[in-house]
Amino acid sequence: MKTILVVDDELDIVDVLSDLLTAEGYRVITASNGREGLTRLAESRPDLVLLDRMMPVVDGAEMLRLMREDASLGGIPVVMMSAAEGRRLSQELGCAAFLKKPFDLGTLLDTVARLAGRGDREEVARS
Repeated sequence: MKTILVVDDELDIVDVLSDLLTAEGYRVITASNGREGLTRLAESRPDLVLLDRMMPVVDGAEMLRLMREDASLGGIPVVMMSAAEGRRLSQELGCAAFLKKPFDLGTLLDTVARLAGRGDREEVARS
């Protein structure tokens, strides 16, 4: 089962993404800020990180910089999410994709499937 780490300080967004991704067959781990996200990364080594840019404690850009400094975490693909324009920054930081909030959930699922692979539900449906 593919694991997705969702790091966002907006609980409503975390809940929607967690429910959606779980329904698609992914295992979902959540964190409410970058510091907590780094802890979850070290514990679980997810297949993909969905990362909000603007958060308290440690923001998304700083979390991503710290990830890239750690050889064991640096290869995990990251999708940066933000209501503010951040496409260029996300590219400079090495993100695999950028989604501007509010984003279409279908686009999110397509992006997750492309970067992490399909969830278990999709694998069963194709068998």
